[in-house]
Amino acid sequence: MRSPVTRRALVAASILIAALCAASCQRNDQGETNVLAIGAQPRITDPASGALTEPQAVLLANVAQGLVAFDPSGQIIPGLAERWNVTDDGLSYIFRLQTAKWPDGRKITAQQVARLLRRQISARSNNALKDTLGAIDEITPMTDRVIEISLTAPRPHLLQLLAQPEFAIVSENQGSGPFAISPKSKPDALLLRRSVTSLDDDLTTQEDVILGGRPAPDAIKAFIAGETDLVLGGTFADLAYARSADLPKTALRFDPAMGLFGLVPARGSGPVADLAFRRLLSQAIDRQALIDALNVPGLLPRATILEPGLDGVPSPVAPPWMSTPIEQRRATLSAAAERMIGRLDAPVIRIALPDSPGAKIMLSRLASDWGALGIKVEDAEKGGPADLRLIDLVAPSSSPAWYLRSFRCGIVSVCDAEADELLDGARAATVPAQRYGLFTQAAQRMDDQQLFIALAAPIRWSLVSTQMQGFANNHFATHTLVGLRQRPDRDRGE
Repeated sequence: MRSPVTRRALVAASILIAALCAASCQRNDQGETNVLAIGAQPRITDPASGALTEPQAVLLANVAQGLVAFDPSGQIIPGLAERWNVTDDGLSYIFRLQTAKWPDGRKITAQQVARLLRRQISARSNNALKDTLGAIDEITPMTDRVIEISLTAPRPHLLQLLAQPEFAIVSENQGSGPFAISPKSKPDALLLRRSVTSLDDDLTTQEDVILGGRPAPDAIKAFIAGETDLVLGGTFADLAYARSADLPKTALRFDPAMGLFGLVPARGSGPVADLAFRRLLSQAIDRQALIDALNVPGLLPRATILEPGLDGVPSPVAPPWMSTPIEQRRATLSAAAERMIGRLDAPVIRIALPDSPGAKIMLSRLASDWGALGIKVEDAEKGGPADLRLIDLVAPSSSPAWYLRSFRCGIVSVCDAEADELLDGARAATVPAQRYGLFTQAAQRMDDQQLFIALAAPIRWSLVSTQMQGFANNHFATHTLVGLRQRPDRDRGE
């Protein structure tokens, strides 16, 4: 029979052991992070079915990662693939998959991943970025955990493209992580959950994110009320809602997004089919006044398809008229308009724009600039076919290829066949210098033909609470939900 002292010693020892176990095997839950994406409630979707909405893209990027992913600052990190190698000639990318399972417990294999990726770029696919992977020759599973993507020509931007949500690995409405959709999710709020175990101290962290979708005004109200920590997916269209709200000083963040923001002919007939008239329209726009009206700090006017900072090509040269203040060039433009309008019979230019405050600001500015030349401007919703439509897209990579291929014949109503031939040559080129040289020539032709009336870079904004220390702006305007409450310099378990 044990003495009371012995029993007390055993109890004390048990408490000590439990405390040590708790210290070494503890679970440190961060609490829920509430995130809203502007738009409809997100659902898992197949990117092969068409363009993704912002909520769909946010969901896919976080529950159905691709072979690689973006970190908060837009740099490439491992996704479903734990590592990869690129051959010296740049024609082969070999990925080794991490050991992973689908949410239903099935093993994720290279054979499945290869099949799913091939489906996204097949002839029947409506994937919005399918054309960007046109240099892929084969996608081959080498073992259960190794997959090879072979190319017909080097593509140094392949990883940036594969990190886009359009190439998320989705099978039967199930994603590959890093988050999983919890069965406890509600119809209007998905519970995303991930567990991360640190190998250094056996600390297991559970990270929960509540993801929903709402219209911009409702999302902004929820942020102000403290009901959500992060609002994603703002564009020029809904920025006015945020500007008119009583937001904390540092809440509104702008991504330094790359891409296309401007007007393209919506049909091959009518006034915009005339090159001289398109040039007149472009030169008459007071781009800085539009930027000021939209109230976007740091945004610069642009009049070329390409923008500075793209890989492999020199920064585009702005047309000479851009250096002349709008007030000084209006007299010449008015004279040119008077000559043209005589033969075009006072045209009405109808523009297809979203129904939004930002679109109303744009329409008002264009009506003022073009109205000074005797040209009437209307929203295409008022009747009649649209003459111009808006392009507002973020570039999926820092390659000039996507920018230029967006204006090929068959995609746009007014095109240039010689520029298309240059792009075909660039796609087949195996020497990078030759490829980029062809891009430069194609860009010059497209700008000369005024195939696109560029205005600026696309506008992308978010609302970020002070607790979201892991959030960062980036050129791709894509945001991981991993580690949002952690400082950027800390290990996120990625």
